[in-house]
Amino acid sequence: MSDNAIGKTLLTQARTTYPTITKAWVDTGFKNAAIEHGARLGIDVEVVPRRSDQPGFHVVKRRWVVERTLGWLMLHRRLARDYETRTDHAAVMIRVASIDNLARRITGETTPTWRDT
Repeated sequence: MSDNAIGKTLLTQARTTYPTITKAWVDTGFKNAAIEHGARLGIDVEVVPRRSDQPGFHVVKRRWVVERTLGWLMLHRRLARDYETRTDHAAVMIRVASIDNLARRITGETTPTWRDT
């Protein structure tokens, strides 16, 4: 499926699940269809472009949040590989990893990860 088709579906799901959502950031792969669909739902969809004048890696606004979160999740061995065959099991493992990350930040304690052994 195209970015626009998936984007429209995700925007609809996000609006249904989180009725107070008002802002979404997307990359340049999304075209006007997803942006207009977001506007119909009351969601301001902002395209965050890559800087074309800077070659190689550079931080793109708001994308670092996703990359950082995925990095934290990958500290949990079960999520570092695609072991789950059912999406509901994968969702539970992501929730467990997120709870662990939040508990670590709140308490300041560190728990061993699979990389520490």
